[in-house]
Amino acid sequence: MNSEEIIKQLNELSFISNELEVAESDRLRMIKTVSDYANKFLSGLDDLKVFSERKPGSLVIKNKKRSLEELLNVYQAEVAETGINAASGKHLGYIPSGGIFTAALADFIAAVTNPYASVYYASPGAADIEKEVINWLKKVFSFPESSVGNLTSVGSVSALIAFTAARDKHKIKNELIQKSVVYLTEQVHHSVQKVLRIIGLEDIIIRYVELDENHRLKTNSLIKTIEKDISSGLNPFLVVGTAGTTDTGAVDPLNEISEIAKQYKMWFHVDAAYGGFFILTSKKDLFKGIENADSLIIDPHKGMFIPYGVGAVLIKDKNSVLHSNYYTANYMQDAVTEEMIKSPANLSPELTKHFRGLRVWLPLQIHGVEPFVACLEEKLLLVKYFRNKLSELGFKVGPEPDLSVSYFWYPFKFDSNEKNKQLMKEIHADGDVFLSSSVINGQFVIRIAILVFRTKKETIDKAVKMIERCLEKVMSR
Repeated sequence: MNSEEIIKQLNELSFISNELEVAESDRLRMIKTVSDYANKFLSGLDDLKVFSERKPGSLVIKNKKRSLEELLNVYQAEVAETGINAASGKHLGYIPSGGIFTAALADFIAAVTNPYASVYYASPGAADIEKEVINWLKKVFSFPESSVGNLTSVGSVSALIAFTAARDKHKIKNELIQKSVVYLTEQVHHSVQKVLRIIGLEDIIIRYVELDENHRLKTNSLIKTIEKDISSGLNPFLVVGTAGTTDTGAVDPLNEISEIAKQYKMWFHVDAAYGGFFILTSKKDLFKGIENADSLIIDPHKGMFIPYGVGAVLIKDKNSVLHSNYYTANYMQDAVTEEMIKSPANLSPELTKHFRGLRVWLPLQIHGVEPFVACLEEKLLLVKYFRNKLSELGFKVGPEPDLSVSYFWYPFKFDSNEKNKQLMKEIHADGDVFLSSSVINGQFVIRIAILVFRTKKETIDKAVKMIERCLEKVMSR
């Protein structure tokens, strides 16, 4: 192919490929279309059911151009209005997120400018924003300046980074794996066991420590179990405390656990993915000892109401994190002279990553911290309000929760578990407010998790009325 033919073909390809570079007039029109859609969606949140089944429709990708307006209609019908509406204040099941608008703006800016935030050399400003968010988290949880951190996609990836550092610090490999012991409770998030398997510790010994009547780890039981394992020639390695369990919202006695971990030279990890940001509220005393953790995970997409997709990990031993994650390659030779910890890629399995820092940094800069704290305090009071209302209706509500997750069941005289399952089915079929279920001490219970920033007193009143009418249906059978 001669030069003339190459130029001709390049011109043809350029004409077609230039469609990806949207003209300014079209950008303005598209931005307005999306903005109008967003405003309509947010204005109509209260009118949408919070849970609906989906019927397959028009999501198949075909080599056929479709207008943005048509696609937004498809998106609304088949995504926004199906499954669990996580943006709704009526999402009170599992551990909700939020989706504050200023974080959405941050994602838009990050996507348009597209900085390579993984490497300081490539985008020092973006890397510094990520670092500044980590520095703010260090202050919130009283971690030393010398500790390191990373913004991840989710809590399970945060745990993966933390547990890998713990594994490498304590040299848990080869024949030592089967002799080493991890201590946790049945209330830990299931991602803990999943991560242990992923990082090659599937054959490690897991001990489930007893819980007290408030679903918190019993430290005397922990000590007895550790002593028994030591006498059997085993290697106590890692203890996991939870600052806000998924099922019951309980906070383990972190300070006591940290002292035990120190005594036995174990790595102390705290899972604060759901509950950690309540340290900013009147509940801060519950978190005493969290500053003594060797590693901590926290999810801004929970307690800071950021859209899904941003977790965080803090770790004190930076050398262990670097040992697990720092590698280089010839094509990165221009970046190797920088301080290693300035680049998020050196502290995480991810080399290329979404610029997550902006979606935390921008809302904090615009709103300040106070509205976030007020929102968390509000959720704590709403749980108390909800429990009082259900108690008046004759429901059992379990022990006083530490945070904003609680559970309840109706004391049917016969077939209690089966009838509470029927009540749960009726609640899901109603769909006005979304709740979830669990099993606590053999009792089928219904959970309420209050965390969406849009959840207000009026939302809880709706939930109570829905539960009343669903209960009437079950009792009329």
